[in-house]
Amino acid sequence: MSANIIDGKAFAARLREQVAADVAQLRAKCLQPGLAVVLVGEDPASQVYVRNKGEQTDAAGMKSVTHRLPAETSQDDLLALVARLNDDASIHGILVQFPVPAHMDQARVVAAISPDKDVDGLNVINAGRLASGLPALTPCTPLGCMMLLRDALGDLAGKRAVVVGRSNLMGKPMAQLLLAADCTVTIAHSKSRDLPAICREADILVAAAGRAEMVRRDWIKPGAAVIDVGINRVPSRDPEKAAEGKTRLVGDVAFDEAAQVAGWITPVPGGVGPMTIACLLANTVTAAKRLNGIDD
Repeated sequence: MSANIIDGKAFAARLREQVAADVAQLRAKCLQPGLAVVLVGEDPASQVYVRNKGEQTDAAGMKSVTHRLPAETSQDDLLALVARLNDDASIHGILVQFPVPAHMDQARVVAAISPDKDVDGLNVINAGRLASGLPALTPCTPLGCMMLLRDALGDLAGKRAVVVGRSNLMGKPMAQLLLAADCTVTIAHSKSRDLPAICREADILVAAAGRAEMVRRDWIKPGAAVIDVGINRVPSRDPEKAAEGKTRLVGDVAFDEAAQVAGWITPVPGGVGPMTIACLLANTVTAAKRLNGIDD
């Protein structure tokens, strides 16, 4: 068996086209969705991610605002900026890029963002609404995973789903979304007993543990859909390049092995990753509509 490759890059491109079309319709009604991204400090990976967000927001015809603050910015100053963005009617989505510097309380920053503008879906009000089955702004990566699964599999009702990972950003909301789609859901993690056996029960296996190539071939039920959320840097396969410190990107799934058993699988890179920013744009459009009383 050779798995069908789930092309997240192509799907994300289609989603961005739809977002751009929605934005054009809203702008015709004199409403331009606006996204504000706040970056504190000089983390190189965060800088690249924030730049990509800004470029894709502009390309979709949305208002894009980026606030870059020095690492020594006080928490009070950051919270004051968030408060101003909450009150800014031209901004419909607010995202503070994490991690923030160690002297800041990430949970307090999340709590300061208006739930109506919380396009990362991390505010406890949005988390509670999601858990209660109510409309909520949902974390972008699990939202993208659900889109890919529905595109590949169609109706998910009745399928056994296993989510490996229990973070607030990924594992927990992923499980809630699968449950809402009428799957039978198990959340597993590093302390789960006989984790390979749990994974082998899954029709849908979502790997989000943050461990490079942890999920092996014999962890996977033949024909299962495998969604690999992990992004890990490991040494290059070429010994000379590895000796020079060169690396390559891999997921939480040993792709070459898993692709021989799975029915569907996302690659790394090119699978889940491209969906995250596309879903951020979609969430911002959703927030703009709700804040202005426009039905989705």
